[in-house]
Amino acid sequence: MKGMDDDIHATASEGTAASLIDDFGRVATDLRISVTDRCNFRCRYCMPPEGLPWMPREALLTFEEIERLTGILVDLGVRSIKVTGGEPLVRRDVHHLVRKLRDVDHKLDISMTTNGFLLAKEAASLAGAGLDRVTVSCDSLLKHRFADMTLRDALDEVMHGLRVASDEGLTPIKINTVVIRNKNEDEVVQFAELARSTGYDIRFIEYMPLDAQDEWSADGVVPGAEIIERIARAYPLVADTDDEPEPVTPFRFADGAPGRVGVIPSVTQPFCASCNRLRLTADGQLRACLFSLEETDLRGPLRAGANDADLAALAQTCVAAKWSGHRIGEDDFVKPARSMSMIGG
Repeated sequence: MKGMDDDIHATASEGTAASLIDDFGRVATDLRISVTDRCNFRCRYCMPPEGLPWMPREALLTFEEIERLTGILVDLGVRSIKVTGGEPLVRRDVHHLVRKLRDVDHKLDISMTTNGFLLAKEAASLAGAGLDRVTVSCDSLLKHRFADMTLRDALDEVMHGLRVASDEGLTPIKINTVVIRNKNEDEVVQFAELARSTGYDIRFIEYMPLDAQDEWSADGVVPGAEIIERIARAYPLVADTDDEPEPVTPFRFADGAPGRVGVIPSVTQPFCASCNRLRLTADGQLRACLFSLEETDLRGPLRAGANDADLAALAQTCVAAKWSGHRIGEDDFVKPARSMSMIGG
C-alpha cells in the first residue's frame, strides 16, 4: 500500500539494534493481543455451531502478564495495540486491561475488535480506560442473514452498540465485513450506504482459510477489486491516499459524502511485503504471521522467571524468522493448526 514501505524504512532507520526487524527488512510496530479464545457468536466461517474446546482459564495470560509483555514489546518499537479475541468483551473487566495498556505508554494507539454484542454495555468503561476506537465485525445488515451467518439473532444489539460507541467517542468507528461469494456480496453497496449515512469506515475482508471446520474454498473468495467496482458503479470513489499506512487502501466518496470504504485483499493481493503485525495469543504465544505454522512461547519462560531481556530476545528471534508471505493459493500452502478465534484477529 502507498506509504507503507516508506513507513517501514523510516522506522528501521530511526530504531536501534533492539527493534523488531525481520530478515526481509520489515519492522513490527503493530501488536494484536488476544485476551480469550471464547466467543458468544458462531460465525460460520470461523467455528462450528457447538463451539470449540476452550482454553482452560489458567492457560490464559493474566492482565498483569499481558501488561509486562506489552511493555517489553513497546520498548522494542511497538506503537499500536489492538485488543482482540475470540470476543474480547466476554473476558470479565477487560477495561482494566485497557487501562494497564494505556499506562504502559500514553502515546500508544489502542483499539479493539469486537462483534459488538456487548459493546453498548461496555463502551463507556472502555472509553474511560483509554481505548481510542473500536472495530466491529458485522457481515450482514439483514436480520435473517446476520442470524444465519452468526447463529445469533443479534443485529439490533450490534447496531445499538455502534451508536453507543460513537457517542462515547470511540471513533472513527470501523466495521469489518467478511465477504463470501453467494452469501453476502450482494450487500456491499448497502454497507457503502451505511458508511455514507453514519461516517463509519467499512472495510471488506476477503474470505480466508482460517475456519475451524476446514470448509474454506477459493470459490468463496470475492476479490477486493470486484467489491470496489460494485460500489463505484453506485457511488463513484476516490482513493484516500493521505491515510495512515494500513493493509487497506481506503476510498472516499467522490460527492463528498461522509464515511469511507476499503478492502483488505489478503488472498488476491496480499500485503505480506509490507506487513508490520505481530500477534500475541491468549495463552501467550507470539506469532509473526497470522498464517504462521510456528509460535514462540512467551508464557512458559515468563512464568518460569525469565527477565525482560530474555523475553525481548525471544520476541526478536520470532520476528527475525518471519517468512516472506502466507502462500495462500500456492500448491505448498499449509493451513495453520489453530483457527482464527484461537489465534486472535
